[in-house]
Amino acid sequence: MKKRNLIERMEAEGILCAEGFLFEMERRGYLASGEFVPEVALECPDALKNLHKDFQHAGSDIVEAFTYNGHREKMRIIEKEHLLEPLNRAALRIAKEVADNVTEGSEPNLMAGNISNTNLWNPEDENSKKEVRAMFDEMVAWAVEEGADFIIGETFYYAGEAYCALESIQASGLPAVVTIAPMGENIM
Repeated sequence: MKKRNLIERMEAEGILCAEGFLFEMERRGYLASGEFVPEVALECPDALKNLHKDFQHAGSDIVEAFTYNGHREKMRIIEKEHLLEPLNRAALRIAKEVADNVTEGSEPNLMAGNISNTNLWNPEDENSKKEVRAMFDEMVAWAVEEGADFIIGETFYYAGEAYCALESIQASGLPAVVTIAPMGENIM
């Protein structure tokens, strides 16, 4: 069966995207509270693959690579920056494998790359904006190289950071889905 893109599916019947990898992996004992870096893609790839399959079984049309918080700054903080690219690529490959592995005659799922909010964004600091853009650009490039159908940018607390993510994704030529999560004051 032909694999339709994001827009074709949305126009035809809509799509369902399962979310909540981070907390579900924590609930299952594969992550501990704290930095919430998705090292499970390297340490327990079968557990991550099984979670994707569970979401797929529940009806998700999208398999989203679990790279939330898997950006350069988070990896630097936990002194594992050397694992940045291997972690991202492993998560993307796992997601792609599950997305393409559907029942015969079924349409393959879409595979989404993922970028997320950072702890660096400062709307008053041009250097922080450039650093965040560079982090987004490298993660988006890996997602493109690993065959993502589109990119999800999620949980941005600042509108400026969400727009920065959107610009990075658009520069890749892939479709974008971006979510924002205003902080307590609802100031973006």
